[in-house]
Amino acid sequence: MKHDVDTEIHFSGLKSGVYDYDYVLDDNFFSEYKNEKILGGNVCFKVRLDKKERLLMFYFNFSGEVRTLCDRCLGELVWPMSGEQTLCVKFSDTEHSDDEDVVILPEKAYKINLASWMYEYVAVEMPIQCFHQDDENGIPTCDPEMMKYLTKEQHVEEDKEEIDPRWAALTKLKK
Repeated sequence: MKHDVDTEIHFSGLKSGVYDYDYVLDDNFFSEYKNEKILGGNVCFKVRLDKKERLLMFYFNFSGEVRTLCDRCLGELVWPMSGEQTLCVKFSDTEHSDDEDVVILPEKAYKINLASWMYEYVAVEMPIQCFHQDDENGIPTCDPEMMKYLTKEQHVEEDKEEIDPRWAALTKLKK
């Protein structure tokens, strides 16, 4: 994938030590991944690379906001996010890692593209369900027209609920 943000780090010419990188992931970056949950956003990444002779340690610190849809009213909302992640990169031509935080690169590798990890870190921070925040009185700030429709549908479904004739006699006992 080609992004406006250059997330490729050429580590082969770097001496052992600590290096800092800054990235801003915008709408163009997120549009490349075609995720219906993340419509776009603006997330700033600070990446620290601690390069050792046979090991690369990446420390990701990010914050910003992404645009998504409310799972209640389907209106667009802005979701704030922040997080920290660590990625360990080892070099080997034979070894494989089952650990998701450890990446094995071939001995002759000279660069790494961090885009997919940065996208994944943002996606993992998204909650399973996103809703507009309630106001100070606890009332949802969702689209009022959609909320009227949802409330109306709930009442209609409750009214339509029929009692199985086999159990109808039990309702008399409740009274």
